Amino acid sequence: MNHDMSDAKAQGNNPTAAEPAPGQTAVAAIPDLPEGSLIIVPVRNLVLFPGLVAPISIGRDSSVLAAQEAARAGRQIGIVLQRNPETADPKPDELYRVGTVASILRYVTTPDGSHHIICQGDQRFRIRNFLEGFPFLAARVEKFDEQQSTSPEIEARMIQLKARTEEALQLITQAPTELAETARNITSATLLADFVAGVMDLKPTEKQDILETFDLLTRLNKVLEFLVHFVEVLRISRDIDQQTKERFEDRQREVLLREQLKTIQKQLGEVEGNSAEIAEVEANIAKAKMPEEVDIQARKELKRLEHMSDASAEYSMLRTYLDWLTELPWAVSTEDRIDIAEARRILDEDHYGLQKIKRRILEYLAVRKLNPQGKSPILCFVGPPGVGKTSLGQSIARATGRKFVRLSLGGVHDEAEIRGHRRTYIGALPGNIIQALHRAGAKNCVMMLDEIDKLGAGVQGDPSSALLEVLDPEQNPTFRDNYLAVPFDLSQVLFITTANMLDTIPGPLRDRMEVISLIGYTQEEKTQIALRYLINRQLQANGLSPEQCEITEAAVRGIIRAYTREAGVRNLEREIGSTFRHAAMQIAEGTLQHVRIDTADLPTILGPEKFESELAMRVSLPGVATGLAWTPVGGDILFIEASRTPGTGRLILTGQLGDVMKESAQAALTLLKAHAAEFKVDPGLFRKSDIHVHVPAGAIPKDGPSAGVAMFVALTSMATDTAVHSDHAMTGEISLRGLVLPVGGIKEKVLAALQAGIKTVLLPARNKRDLEDIPEDARKQLQFVWLETVKDAVKVVLTDPPGN
Repeated sequence: MNHDMSDAKAQGNNPTAAEPAPGQTAVAAIPDLPEGSLIIVPVRNLVLFPGLVAPISIGRDSSVLAAQEAARAGRQIGIVLQRNPETADPKPDELYRVGTVASILRYVTTPDGSHHIICQGDQRFRIRNFLEGFPFLAARVEKFDEQQSTSPEIEARMIQLKARTEEALQLITQAPTELAETARNITSATLLADFVAGVMDLKPTEKQDILETFDLLTRLNKVLEFLVHFVEVLRISRDIDQQTKERFEDRQREVLLREQLKTIQKQLGEVEGNSAEIAEVEANIAKAKMPEEVDIQARKELKRLEHMSDASAEYSMLRTYLDWLTELPWAVSTEDRIDIAEARRILDEDHYGLQKIKRRILEYLAVRKLNPQGKSPILCFVGPPGVGKTSLGQSIARATGRKFVRLSLGGVHDEAEIRGHRRTYIGALPGNIIQALHRAGAKNCVMMLDEIDKLGAGVQGDPSSALLEVLDPEQNPTFRDNYLAVPFDLSQVLFITTANMLDTIPGPLRDRMEVISLIGYTQEEKTQIALRYLINRQLQANGLSPEQCEITEAAVRGIIRAYTREAGVRNLEREIGSTFRHAAMQIAEGTLQHVRIDTADLPTILGPEKFESELAMRVSLPGVATGLAWTPVGGDILFIEASRTPGTGRLILTGQLGDVMKESAQAALTLLKAHAAEFKVDPGLFRKSDIHVHVPAGAIPKDGPSAGVAMFVALTSMATDTAVHSDHAMTGEISLRGLVLPVGGIKEKVLAALQAGIKTVLLPARNKRDLEDIPEDARKQLQFVWLETVKDAVKVVLTDPPGN
């Protein structure tokens, strides 16, 4: 409520005749006002209602002159609200048109020279037009006499107004008691509405709206609506004050009890249980040298910890959180020692071959040395198992002097395993990225994200999407783990990822990485890797020394040829380990002091040869061709068999073929039918026979666009009753016009052909660009035939090509 209104009314209880202020100067004669005119005094932020008394401060020269003239002549004045309170000298159009006729009860001039009048409102008026020729504002007005009504609607609203007013005054603790008494004693509805509106704390525009409402019932409704809202605000404010007071009292009581507890413990000679722990955490925060934002968060949580009982469950959760914050390497980094010559030596020492990959790694390190603050690309090593992807990452860490940490992503299907769990969950922990940094103990470590192609997606979210922020140099400086809830800078981490295949890596994630392919090794490379690395490693693993056991180079080549068939060297190392375990058993028994393993010993130790050459046996009959296939674990050879039986011209496909290979078989048969005369094939053969195309190893699903040439050759061999050369293998897709289309995986397929004993490889002519990817020793051992059309293949692979 507006308390100034009550003070003004109290001052006006004993009005005195208005008189000019001391020191009032004489002015020129002012013309008499016409009948029905008023002197207008504009006011800011004040609406005077009829029946109320209010003090008004006047400062404008025109307003002072108007008030003095009205006091001298005993005239009433019109109090009018100006629309913009910032206007210094309002014009007539800047004033509201409805105001209050007021009598000046007292004119006061204070010692500082300011002027004040105490006015009492009498009735409403409306300005009809302003008058000219006066040193102040004057206007013809239309005065309104208030209507008096005692209808039931009016009386009901009066009762509501009085009740609400009394309720509001009770909610205001410092409200004068006279206001409630005055409201109870008012019997006029018009006076009650104006009284409540005048003393209520409303905006000037809201009060002006009530003043301009001449209809009594409407005015009562508006005042009652404002008063109900005002009472509700007062109730909510009282409740808030009460709640705040209660919390403040509880906090004061808790602080007092804690102080008393400390005093009692000191008197008893006891030390507070967690004070030493709090001091330790505070020291760890200072020692961690966190960024400012993180330091503020840590100290905020520490203050919460100080006020907790160490027996509460939240205490241990908060302590664990602070331990994670303080133990992370916010400011700990190792010094980069990038020496290109030393890095080359380390890579050559750890890995045989891989010249292109080593060169790319050295380029990477050189750029890192020249621009340490640059945004380095994310390297992704893609290749079959056992080709050395993980060991390359370890070599990079050795070459740079950084710490190495490996994070396996195979089978991860929960986004929280990357970003962490929120602390609201029981058992929450940071994500694997933050945990790996914690293990590394340095913010510029080499972090290998292994098996990134084997990420899963479940109901808990897509972890590959969470990795987008981790592996994006534009985003990872502010990586935010859900558990930490503060940013951690990952820009100095050297990320390296590995995968067996690219197809299962989402496109946006693959786009953030530079792919480096590790295809596989030739037999010569495998031999050198075994002699340089695997033999020594397996000797140590089995507790043997070179003096106790040795294996000949011929035996190693025999293991590679007859007991392993892989792109990498993982199975080769296992087989070498098997031979050494056999030797270790003999030495441990004391039967021998030195064991030498040669080729002749392999069947006794490892059993019969696992991989015998099937080429001569498989391809010796017409209708069989040798194709080349790509798999996620390297290349492989693929036999395609075609046969015909009496029938109605059906095409039968077996061997777990996918849609692409089925289409290749249909295209090959259609192409052969279209060129039957050219290949000297009887067209009636296809009408009278069922053609059966089979790809052995039927339990293994097979699909891919690379078997078209081999299927066409197999069908042609079957139709012409001519066998295919047993040492020839081929790959490539075909079109219905007979063109040979390029395919992928050339290096893997060529290495598989070499390992299987193939002498001649037929490749699409448009794959010549892939020749340089094939190791030089493999190129020397093989003969390459480049195919433009299927006719080129038929001329080369069939022992007696048609048309000769």
